Amino acid sequence: MKKVLIIEDDQLVANIYANKFSVEHFSVQTAPDGAAGFELLESFRPDVVLLDLMLPKISGLELLKKIRVQAGFEKLPVIVFSNTYLSNMVQEAWKAGATKCLSKANCTPKQVIEVVRGLVTQPVAAPALLKEEPAETKPMDTPPPAESETDSDAEFQAGLRRSYLDSMPAAVASCRAYLRELAKTADEPGRVTLLQELYRRVHTMTGNSAVAGLGQVSQLSDALEALLKELYEKPAHITASTLRTVASTIDFLAVLMDQARQPNSENAPPPPRPEILVVDDEAISRRAVIYALEKAKLPCANLDNPEAALELLNQRKFDLVFLDVDMPGMNGFELCSKLRTSHRNRSTPVVFVTSLHDFESRANSTISGGNDLIAKPFLFVELAVKALIFLMRGRLAAAK
Repeated sequence: MKKVLIIEDDQLVANIYANKFSVEHFSVQTAPDGAAGFELLESFRPDVVLLDLMLPKISGLELLKKIRVQAGFEKLPVIVFSNTYLSNMVQEAWKAGATKCLSKANCTPKQVIEVVRGLVTQPVAAPALLKEEPAETKPMDTPPPAESETDSDAEFQAGLRRSYLDSMPAAVASCRAYLRELAKTADEPGRVTLLQELYRRVHTMTGNSAVAGLGQVSQLSDALEALLKELYEKPAHITASTLRTVASTIDFLAVLMDQARQPNSENAPPPPRPEILVVDDEAISRRAVIYALEKAKLPCANLDNPEAALELLNQRKFDLVFLDVDMPGMNGFELCSKLRTSHRNRSTPVVFVTSLHDFESRANSTISGGNDLIAKPFLFVELAVKALIFLMRGRLAAAK
């Protein structure tokens, strides 16, 4: 019988994976932190390790490095779970010797089992430990499609979904309580500590919603988790604007959870490919917006000419538009005003991305029909979070 060691501090997620692997005839042990996981290596001698990178006591990354220098564990398959948006951390995991890197938000237990089966049925070469940053970054692995669900699988998933949704009001209330404390706290160390605690709760939400099959909740909480990590690691980015984004995201997560409780919501078809347009005459600024959307796996069309953009908007329906303000010929406010008179995109959300963020510019963005404004320079992950909220809100409105 093959052995699987699951190192995961979220006990609910660890138990779900442990139960699923046991049903599939694996021997399983779990560890709640990096130190306990390292102790189990020698006594349990696993064939595969599932490792969350965000762990107490010893981080997943440090534990991975310790595993690779232990005699007898050089070829041990280690599957790492990370956040979709934390590409630097993923690259560090590859360098440290990860066998596979998977996004916790995008994997079901069945898919992870398929990955493990593939590793234990074929020889695994010792990972190459990179001494320098690779010339090209290596992406996360894409898990194979899971096998068709059996009736027992569907029943298990439905029960898990109900249990998770029942626990979510308390989880959201906890997040809101931390935000209220943030609003009252003026000193930077105190705010960083509160953001770290909020981050850990959202990290748990990402993992739980993924195993419960709540795709939109896990997708959005995954992005919020990355934003919170950015804020507590770089306190200079903690502003009234970023905290408003955090607050609005938590509020919208509650809306998504309420929607998931509606009858037949679990049988809803997957959302269509979003149509997004980015308009900015500056190539570097335009590329920055495109990159932020790519991090959220959101494809987009882009133009550097506002007149050409207006022509396209009169011909084609979009789900979301990002506009620069200071453009030649026609500025972003004028383009947005004309957009609001068009038939196809009269109600399409418009987000201004601009270096003009004084009171007058914010007022003009509202008067012209804009829905939001992000000041340059912006955090990539914050823009991704805002894009996801607008797209998901639009899908909910269309479904009514």
